[in-house]
Amino acid sequence: MFPSDYLLQTPSIEDMDDMLLNGTCNVIASMKFFINQKEPLIEGERNGTFVFGKSLLSKEPFAIATRNDDREFSDVVNRIIETILYEQGQKEPMLCQNQSVPTPRDVLDLNWTNSVHCVGNYTEIFGDIGTLNPLNENASGSLYATPFGNLGDSTINNASSKDMLPRIRKNESFSCGVAVPDNFNGNITGSDRLVCMSVEYCRTLAAALHNGDPETTFLSFPEADSNSFIALANKTIDVLVGGRIEPRYNFKQSPSLDGVHFSTPYYYGNESTDEVGVYAIATREDDALFSSFVNTVVLATIYAQENGINSTDMLEMPLVSSFGSDVSWALRDAVAYSGNYDAIYAECFGRNVDRASRGRNRVNEILAVEQPKACSK
Repeated sequence: MFPSDYLLQTPSIEDMDDMLLNGTCNVIASMKFFINQKEPLIEGERNGTFVFGKSLLSKEPFAIATRNDDREFSDVVNRIIETILYEQGQKEPMLCQNQSVPTPRDVLDLNWTNSVHCVGNYTEIFGDIGTLNPLNENASGSLYATPFGNLGDSTINNASSKDMLPRIRKNESFSCGVAVPDNFNGNITGSDRLVCMSVEYCRTLAAALHNGDPETTFLSFPEADSNSFIALANKTIDVLVGGRIEPRYNFKQSPSLDGVHFSTPYYYGNESTDEVGVYAIATREDDALFSSFVNTVVLATIYAQENGINSTDMLEMPLVSSFGSDVSWALRDAVAYSGNYDAIYAECFGRNVDRASRGRNRVNEILAVEQPKACSK
C-alpha cells in the first residue's frame, strides 16, 4: 500500500516509541506485549491520542534457545515452561517453598513447581496473553507448524558416518517401534485409528529418509511397558511411536536408560480429564541432528495442511539442505507419500469424520499474534 521508503527499521523498542511520540512515525508495529508495557502509549490510548489496532497478522512463536550439546539442560528448561503452563489451569495456589537443603544433584529430584510458586504462572508473568496464547481448554485445534524459515540457508557439514541420519540412509533400513494398547492383538500394519496414525508417521519418516521409499521394519510393544524405551535406548529400534509423551523419560532413568527426545505431537487424545494423552515420535537424545530431522518431518505434514499442499503438489514444499544436500527433497518425499495431516487422519479414522469432532487434532486456524519491530512514517 505504501512505498518501501515510507518504512523505517528502528534499532530498539525504545527508539520506536520515541519516534511515534515525536511524530517521526505515524504508526508503529511491534509485539503487543511490549506496546502494552509502555506507559506513554497506554496513556495516549486513554486520552484518544493513539489507537491500538486489533488485527494481529503474525504468528511466529517465541521460545528459549539452548545449546544442543546438553540435552538434559534443554529438557529442564522445557519442563519449567510446561510447569508454568500446567499450573495456569490449576485452581489451588501453592506456596513458594524455600529450599533449606542444597539444590538436588539429580534432575529428577528438582521441585518444578517452585518456578510457578515463587515467580508466577503464565498469565501472572506475561499479563495480556493475546489471542493465540490462552490455554486450550475447549478442545480447539492444537496442531501448529512452527515456521520453517529458510531451510536451504545452510548445510550441516559435521555429521559423521556414525550419526543416525547418514547411517540409516546408507544401510537403507529403518526400524520403528510402535506402542500399542495393552489388550491389542491385531496386525499393526492393518490397524486403524491411533495405531494406524503411528504406523503412517513411521512410513512418512521412512519416505523422507529414503527418497520416497516408505519401507519400514515394525516392532510392537505394550503401551504400559517400559521395554519400548529400553529398545530405543539400546538401538533395537530407531524411533518409537504410539506412546504418550511422558516428561520423566526426557531424563536419564538409569545407567542403561538415557533420556529421549519427543517430537512435535501428531495426535491428542480426547480425554475429558486434565491428563490428556499427547502422542509424539520419540528419539534418543544422543543425536540432536536426527531428532531435529524427525521433528521437521512431523511439522511438514502440519505445514502442508496449513498451506493446502497435498501429495499431488508436493513440489510446493520447501527444499531443505540443513540436514545435508543428499536429503534436500526430504519434506517433498514425505508429503508425496502421506499427503498432509488431514489425509493421514482420514486414512486412519475414516473420511467422513466431522472436523469439529476431531477436538485438538485440527490445525489451529486462529490468526496470529505478534508483529516485528517496524514503523511507518
